[in-house]
Amino acid sequence: MELVIDANEVMSSLISSSGKTAEIIFSDTLKLLAPEYILDEIHKHKEEIIKKSGLSKEELDILLSLIFSHIELIPFSQFENFQEKASKFCPDPNDTEYFALALKIGCPIWSEDKALKRQDKVKVLTTSEILNLSN
Repeated sequence: MELVIDANEVMSSLISSSGKTAEIIFSDTLKLLAPEYILDEIHKHKEEIIKKSGLSKEELDILLSLIFSHIELIPFSQFENFQEKASKFCPDPNDTEYFALALKIGCPIWSEDKALKRQDKVKVLTTSEILNLSN
C-alpha cells in the first residue's frame, strides 16, 4: 500500500525511535512517499527534535538518513498541477503539498491531524489505523 507520510510522523519517529511510528516506517509492507518539502519542515524543527529526543546532531542526521531511505521524495513539479485543487479542499494550508501529492498518486495520507480527517477528498489514516491494517 502507498501512503503519503506527513512530516509530523517522521518527527514522531525521530523523537521516539523505538515507537510504533518508527516500526511502520521501517516496515517493508508500505511504500511511503512525501513531497521534497518535508525536508524543509524537518530542518525547521531540528533543534526541537534534538531537545526532545536526546539525540546528538550526528545521531539525528544518521537516523534521518535511515528514515529517508524508506521514503520516496517526490519533486513538486510532479504534482504541482494538483496544488490548486489541494488548496481548495485541504483544511490546513501547511499540508497542501501532502494533500496535492495524495491527490496525484490516489493514495491516503498518514497523519494524526484531526482537521485532515474531517475532509472527504483524500483518505487520512492514523498510526493506529495503519497498525490495524497490517494485523
